[in-house]
Amino acid sequence: MSIIVEFFVAPDDASAALALGTGPGRAFEALSCGNFDPEEAVVEWECLFEGGDFEDRVETGEPRIIAGEPDDGCVVFVVPHGLFTALARAERFRLHEIAALWVGRRAEDGEVIEADVAGEILSDLAALARSAARQRQRLYCWVA
Repeated sequence: MSIIVEFFVAPDDASAALALGTGPGRAFEALSCGNFDPEEAVVEWECLFEGGDFEDRVETGEPRIIAGEPDDGCVVFVVPHGLFTALARAERFRLHEIAALWVGRRAEDGEVIEADVAGEILSDLAALARSAARQRQRLYCWVA
């Protein structure tokens, strides 16, 4: 389980990778959250939005880590393009629908995420994705 999760907007992988040591800080527009596995969550959210199999997406290398090593504590990864697009285009109702589905999936695995917290995470992340899209940038995640 991650302690710190920060989704952020950056122009490219090289710029985003600079966040590895200390996080995005003030250099990037960011959203802080925590206490869930964001690498698993982004794949799960993408499956909920677009369909498809979780294991198949993981086997294709999603999410793509651009800095750090998973076993070393800190990583920076790219939010998958399909999820980025879905978030940027999603309406409020759809975000809450996906949040409810995510809460249900996590509960099946014994993880408790409150529905209002899940809805807030996805709504805030969608706003960040829309901002990134307007700026023609990408969405990344720093995990520590």
